[in-house]
Amino acid sequence: MNQVINKKVKFLDLGTKDYKETWDFQEEIFAQTVNKKIQNRKLSAEEQIVTENYLLFVEHPHVYTLGKSGELSHLLLDEEGLADKQATFYKINRGGDITYHGPGQLVGYPILDLENFFTDIHKYLRLLEEAIILTLAEYGIEAGRIDGLTGVWLDSKEQKNPRKICAMGVKSSRWVTMHGFAFNINANIDYFNNIVPCGIPDKAVTSMHLELGRPIDEREVKEKVKKHVADLFEMELI
Repeated sequence: MNQVINKKVKFLDLGTKDYKETWDFQEEIFAQTVNKKIQNRKLSAEEQIVTENYLLFVEHPHVYTLGKSGELSHLLLDEEGLADKQATFYKINRGGDITYHGPGQLVGYPILDLENFFTDIHKYLRLLEEAIILTLAEYGIEAGRIDGLTGVWLDSKEQKNPRKICAMGVKSSRWVTMHGFAFNINANIDYFNNIVPCGIPDKAVTSMHLELGRPIDEREVKEKVKKHVADLFEMELI
C-alpha cells in the first residue's frame, strides 16, 4: 500500500545537550514513526497516517560511544580515566565501532522515514557524506571518501596522510533512520587519542580549525551543512 509522501522535515538545533538525553529523545521520535508505519499497514489509502521527519543538530559534552559492531578494547580509558577526562561512555544501537563526541563538533541526527524520499541506505549514507564534502569545499578543503570506509576523509585519493574529519554511524528499521554524523569543526582531537577511532588504528583524525589554522564560525558551518542536506534530499525544512 502506497503511503502519503511527506518531504517536510522539522529542523531542531538543540544547542549543547547531554548525550543520553538526546539519545532518549531520538528513540522517542524513532519509535513514534515506526509505530505509525506499523499502523498504516492496517489502514486504507484514505486513512493513512503521515509520518514526520526530523533533522536534529546538537553539540555534546565529552562522550565516547560504542556501536553494535565495535570492540570494547577500542576504548583506551578505564572508569578513572574517563572521570579524569570529564567524559562519559555508552554502548549504543547504531552501526559502526567507537567514536568521540564533544565541544566544537557538529553532530547531526536525521530521523527520517526514507519512504518519503528513497529506500536505499547506501544512497542515504553517501548523501550525508556529500553534504559534508560540499560544505568543506566552500572553505577550500578538498574532501572525499575512501573505499570500504564510511565518513568523510581528507587526502582520500593519494592517502599519504588520510585523516577523518566526519564520522558516521546510523540505525534504521522499517526505513526509519536515527543516529547520524559527527563533523569536527573546532574539536579537540586529543580526545581521539583515547580510542581507536571507528576501529581503524592506522588513520588519523582532524578538524576544520586545524586544517585552516584558525577558529571556525560554527554557526556559519551549521547553516551550510543544513542547506546542503536539504538540497541533496530535496527536503523542505520547517
